[in-house]
Amino acid sequence: MTTMYTPDHEWINIEDHEAAIVGITHHAQDALGDVVFVELPEVGRSYKKGEVAGVVESVKAAADIFMPVTGEVVEVNEGLRDDPSLANSDPLGHGWFFKVHITEVGMAEFDQLMDPPGYDALLKTL
Repeated sequence: MTTMYTPDHEWINIEDHEAAIVGITHHAQDALGDVVFVELPEVGRSYKKGEVAGVVESVKAAADIFMPVTGEVVEVNEGLRDDPSLANSDPLGHGWFFKVHITEVGMAEFDQLMDPPGYDALLKTL
């Protein structure tokens, strides 16, 4: 299992060669406050790295969820749609947003994301 991070505070975890899981980080959910609504991407749709793939709304703000790598959405977390607070209570677990099949281009992009120490260094600058 390899987890990488974006500067926009998304995480992506490659579990196997079929799909990677995407969600928001502890920092993102903490900055947003209580999440009350999520707009998840359409299953079967392909996105390029950096495209808006969803929206998360809280009592304080709304934020776009950006696709961390190029790929096709193969599953969304319906449990998160039913209970958006999972993004707060378990952002790195049950609060995941979607799964994506990463293209060959996306795999190269994945290798350019921040590893955990790199993301921790970014957080220290905020």
